[in-house]
Amino acid sequence: MNKNTILATLGVIGALIVLVITIGMTTTNGEINQNQSVLTAKANISKEEQRRVDLFNNLVDSIKSYNNYEADTQSKITDARSKATNGNVDDAAKTLSVVVERYPELKSQKNYQQAMREFSITENRLSNYREDYNSAVRNYNIYVSKFPKKQILSLLGVRPQHYDQLDFKVDNKKATNLFK
Repeated sequence: MNKNTILATLGVIGALIVLVITIGMTTTNGEINQNQSVLTAKANISKEEQRRVDLFNNLVDSIKSYNNYEADTQSKITDARSKATNGNVDDAAKTLSVVVERYPELKSQKNYQQAMREFSITENRLSNYREDYNSAVRNYNIYVSKFPKKQILSLLGVRPQHYDQLDFKVDNKKATNLFK
């Protein structure tokens, strides 16, 4: 064999080695990107699940506050009637006018309405994040199943992911009041 043939053969072998290494690196990096998309989608669902718990607790607090206010309002109206029946019409009128003035500005009712809007928004976000998760898993599985990526990644132990029914445990103790 002549010197030029040996150099050409070594050049071709070197180029093939560089090509294999480049394909391996880009395939591995692509798998990492796809996997991160799946993990991000899971994290978004987890975040919204916690938001849902926060909103639910705020909704309950808002209803309790509204019920307390209604009971207080009813008590003041009964008191005003009693005063009027006993002949103390001026005091009755003052008590009743305070109740009427405060009633339109019922903060707990506004909080309730806001919580319901936020709850609806959160449910829509959860739906979108679940779709994103399913899409990310599908894209990941397509990526790791294509030739030659499947062969390269299977050497590294990478397998397609399963569509998990995500059941996130949220901490009810961490619920925050969104209306303060």
